[in-house]
Amino acid sequence: MLLNNNCYSERKADMSTLLQYRNLGKSGLRVSNVGLGTWVTFGAQVTDEMAEEMVTLAYESGINVFDTAEVYASGKAEIVLGKILKKKCWRRSSYIITTKIYWGGKSETEKGLSRKHIIEGLKGSLERLQLEYVDVVFANKPDPHSPMEEGNVPHSAVKFARYMEEIVRAFTHVINQGWAMYWGTSRWNAMEIMEAHSVARQFNLIPPIAEQAEYHLFQREKVEMQLPELYTKIGIGSMTWSPLACGILTGKYDDGVPIYSRASLKGYGWLKEKILCEDGRRQQAKLREVAIIADRLGCSLAQLSIAWCLKNDNVQCVLLGAASVDQLYENMQALQYLSKLTPAIMSEIDKILGNKPVIKKEVRDQR
Repeated sequence: MLLNNNCYSERKADMSTLLQYRNLGKSGLRVSNVGLGTWVTFGAQVTDEMAEEMVTLAYESGINVFDTAEVYASGKAEIVLGKILKKKCWRRSSYIITTKIYWGGKSETEKGLSRKHIIEGLKGSLERLQLEYVDVVFANKPDPHSPMEEGNVPHSAVKFARYMEEIVRAFTHVINQGWAMYWGTSRWNAMEIMEAHSVARQFNLIPPIAEQAEYHLFQREKVEMQLPELYTKIGIGSMTWSPLACGILTGKYDDGVPIYSRASLKGYGWLKEKILCEDGRRQQAKLREVAIIADRLGCSLAQLSIAWCLKNDNVQCVLLGAASVDQLYENMQALQYLSKLTPAIMSEIDKILGNKPVIKKEVRDQR
């Protein structure tokens, strides 16, 4: 169901005072603390008209980050987003587009992080988006064919550094060509990010500014332990995705897998297994306890889960996904519950989850 103009105005007013803007890492790029992602939905699960409604609601509410990738719906997500942006005629300087490069096609040369694919992949994304440039292009995972990942190549550390040099040089090139303003990483580990930064400094190239990482109630260690240290050392920012763990944190899987849920979709058997396995059932039991806290605060479990992510000061932007305008609006409303997440409430949640990362202190030999 499409929203009328009056409804848009009301919802826009609701959100404008709640959004915050932060620098992405130590760059000068100011991002809204909530962004709109297009994974699964755009070009696949929702109609183009519904996608337009969601982008419009987000933009009119003050959200300035719109995230996509060359692999989403085999490029259709970028096409849908590009058509919307062209139709709306918003000032290009008023919003931020991020895309990700890694899986571009079936051919061996249409995937990975070779110089060839980084350049050709980004040019393909720009064509689908109908844009002259993106604001941030992310390397959408480390390349498993790098010498360090394969682990069986002589002098792998040296070869890994040379391979990383190719990656950093390629991203520096696309930035110098004006096809992107910044570049970042996604699902890279701390060592890989540090290596990219080291190579950039060594050869006077452009280092990554941020890491896109999965972050939610059941996925914490990287964002809470590793990324803050990388921010302190080299200024890497944090943009996080899947705050609802692919819908697990909404509570809709408490009694199994609903027929129209994401876990029932073709290609998401891995998610269904994750929900129905023993660990998944234990997680659902914990969520029932967290839901009691949400009820006490007057919000949904989904809103509490999103607000919990936003409460982390080390996270500059949380990417939201939605299958409808109403769902997006409800998720955006998580912002109003941030102030209710007091230290006592956060500790209560930690106690239920029992998974708060702890810094392991080295025990020194006193002899």
